Amino acid sequence: MKQTVPAFILLLTLAACGGASTDQAKTEEKKEAAATTGVAYSIDTTTTSVKWRATHKGGFAPRFGSIKVVDGSLNVENGTVTGGSFDVNMNTLTTDPASVTEPDKKSTDLDGHLKSPDFFDAASHPTAKFVITGVTPYDSTKEKSLLPGATNLISGNLTLKDSTLNITFPAQITVGENDVTANAKFVIDRTAWGINYKTEGSPENWVISKDVEIGFSLKAAKK
Repeated sequence: MKQTVPAFILLLTLAACGGASTDQAKTEEKKEAAATTGVAYSIDTTTTSVKWRATHKGGFAPRFGSIKVVDGSLNVENGTVTGGSFDVNMNTLTTDPASVTEPDKKSTDLDGHLKSPDFFDAASHPTAKFVITGVTPYDSTKEKSLLPGATNLISGNLTLKDSTLNITFPAQITVGENDVTANAKFVIDRTAWGINYKTEGSPENWVISKDVEIGFSLKAAKK
């Protein structure tokens, strides 16, 4: 292509736009999933959204779009999110036509390219998944986030194609009696999941930024 997943989000495409506008997610090896204690809240897939933003041509051609969350839940105990997971259908990845301004290009062509084996190989790997491994309070005296109103740090295993890594990012989480909302915006390095166009270091891969900006607005209701 710097509490709340955001092609997860995820999810996830070519690269992030330039400039320090979002938080770079800390990336580590896969970790054990958090225990699903407390009350379960089902993610509302009709109101939850995952957005992606990326650039190519050395950053001069931003691209952005969305991907659909198709299933998931969060667990809440004592007013705090303790665990959960959600699935993203990579076959729902779309590019916003407004981001494709070249007269000889179509957003639908990019959709197909991103879903092809050149990138996410959605036919063989249709589901991207995020599984929470930890949720901690956000300490503004120790952390500096670009996300306004960050309340928590979320850690979770993000699976793209056949690779799973743990990422940590700031989020703004609000827990109500009957619902939970979570918002986040962060950046991942697509190459950490082995997502390269052509070969690593090739000119074709070089012009596509390694960074992918993922943003999500998640809503869940008590089961």
